[in-house]
Amino acid sequence: MRLEDLDYPLDPGRIAQEPIEPRDAAKLLVDRGDADPDHLHVRDLPSLLRDGDVLVVNETKVIPARLRLRRATGGASEVLLLEPRDAERREWEALVRPARKLPAGSVLYAPSGDAVVAIGERTEAGDTFTVTVLGEGDVLDVLARHGEMPLPPYIHTKLDRPERYQTVYAATPGSAAAPTAGLHLTDDVFAAIADRGIDVRRVELVVGLDTFAPVTEADPLDHRMHSERYRVPAETWQAVTDARRVVAVGTTSVRALESARATGRLEGRTELFLHAGSPVQVVDVLMTNFHMPRTTLLMLVEAVIGGRWRRLYAEAMANDYRFLSFGDATLLDRHA
Repeated sequence: MRLEDLDYPLDPGRIAQEPIEPRDAAKLLVDRGDADPDHLHVRDLPSLLRDGDVLVVNETKVIPARLRLRRATGGASEVLLLEPRDAERREWEALVRPARKLPAGSVLYAPSGDAVVAIGERTEAGDTFTVTVLGEGDVLDVLARHGEMPLPPYIHTKLDRPERYQTVYAATPGSAAAPTAGLHLTDDVFAAIADRGIDVRRVELVVGLDTFAPVTEADPLDHRMHSERYRVPAETWQAVTDARRVVAVGTTSVRALESARATGRLEGRTELFLHAGSPVQVVDVLMTNFHMPRTTLLMLVEAVIGGRWRRLYAEAMANDYRFLSFGDATLLDRHA
């Protein structure tokens, strides 16, 4: 495989800068294999599900993990919290910048003058640091006071309502990015799914560094995946085992389920790398957004449907679909 194999011409004007209203008005490109895809909307998802399907969503909740702070000298710094290292959420793995000006022991301050973060040592990964969140009270309260939602760098429009970068079913705080396919789902969609008798189950996968790290190796298979924490409740795994089809909302749901199968453990850490040479085994249908070129997310899409993603992406471009986190979605069928 070559890095160029993961490329496609993404017009910056196609990158959605704001979420669509209402959520379920997003377009949904429905994969039909060799046949032409259908052009529907996310609100039509319940009609596309079948008896015996299980729909799986990732219930992780985004926290205000981006901290814009100051060094003691007054210089600007930024910390992006990725994942807690202890039960109290005081110690985190984080991206920091400017890294070369932040030796271990540096303390970073909010504009109010409050000390917010102490910089620790580099992690074994080399590109992240261990940091400690300072301040009185619960850490999530500290982040609520000083942090902001960690929107991707390609989104340049200020988000007036932070809840729009949160799924309606988010439950477990911890992620530094939203499982974006789930942003389209609404209470009305879930009500229609329930009316169909479709079982909805939850998993948890804390979105980690690979969301922010593009593939740079000439051979993408040489890319090193960063570890992420996942949890698949026993009742979810049983429902998935008994299902006629498993329909996963988002690539993170896929990674949680496929990691449980690959490791034999329903909870733990995973470095599972899904690509065309390592296809998915559990998930039959994937609802996901359109992803950046040269990313592991696009490689996961190829693990589901092979190379026909190129034709589907071209179709989406030709029909004015919106791309990336706040963009439209596609429904990919592994068996089509």
